[in-house]
Amino acid sequence: MSTETARPGTTDRVPTSPPAGDRPPRGLGDGAFAALLMLPALAMLAAIVLYPLVTSLVTAFFEQSLVEPGRTFVGMQNITDLLGGDFWRLLRQTLVFTVGATIAPFLVGLALALALNTRIRGRATLRGLLLIPWLVPSVVVSFLWMWIFNANYGLANGALEALGLIDAPQAWLAKPGTAMTAVIVAKTWASFPWIMVMLLAGLQTVPVELHEAAETDGAGAIQRFFAVTLPHLRGIIGIVLLLELIWNFQHFDLIYVMTGGGPAGATETFATAVYETAFQGFDLGRAGALGLLWMVLLLAMVAIYVRRSEREGQL
Repeated sequence: MSTETARPGTTDRVPTSPPAGDRPPRGLGDGAFAALLMLPALAMLAAIVLYPLVTSLVTAFFEQSLVEPGRTFVGMQNITDLLGGDFWRLLRQTLVFTVGATIAPFLVGLALALALNTRIRGRATLRGLLLIPWLVPSVVVSFLWMWIFNANYGLANGALEALGLIDAPQAWLAKPGTAMTAVIVAKTWASFPWIMVMLLAGLQTVPVELHEAAETDGAGAIQRFFAVTLPHLRGIIGIVLLLELIWNFQHFDLIYVMTGGGPAGATETFATAVYETAFQGFDLGRAGALGLLWMVLLLAMVAIYVRRSEREGQL
């Protein structure tokens, strides 16, 4: 408890500090308290994400089997074997799926967002109905499109035969030339709703006055889109494309359920190859090396986008 003493020659009293033993304990600072609150989440993140990630990356430098104990350090051998083997084929097929499953739903989502941004009747109901593909679980989507592309009773063959576009039923998922296209179509159906919602939200922030001014100046619908709408959507488009590229670059479930990476490896990507190498081939070292190269490529994609965004922001 503090006490007061009088100054010499005056009647004023000056408070004095209490003895060290009588001082109350000091509380945690704001930074320490914030760190304490974050500690459980950080511990969970380390246990669920960081530890498996570091362990798998370290495994890339060992010869290790899933069914046999022990491992042997082999350095860069797993990585060099991959670079001299199937890596480039997997990279090419992963890029084909990633680009196709990003561009196709983006175009569909953009077209629908532009349509729903107009004053059409029942647009609120349409917005809700068009979200259904996004709400369906990915495994259910896979089985749905397996039925659509079925060679014997699939809806795709029936519709195309009725239109006269094909003469006989096609085994879409059993042919290397059409399997990847079929998978991309299924992924497009599942992905376009959230892209549509994001772009529609961006379209509704474009000032109406700008469109009216451009229309007064004689600009047509296409000219207004490129001169007014597209510049306002640039930030949202960049985020949407980046997220889609990342998600599709590591997409697994739809590809694996529909084709299992086949036929003859035609739809095999990094995601399916890592799974098959680790849990069917039991080669953890090779799977870890493939995962390491996969992660490096993904980080490079993100770094390029971030650098480009920073440069555009500085202009």
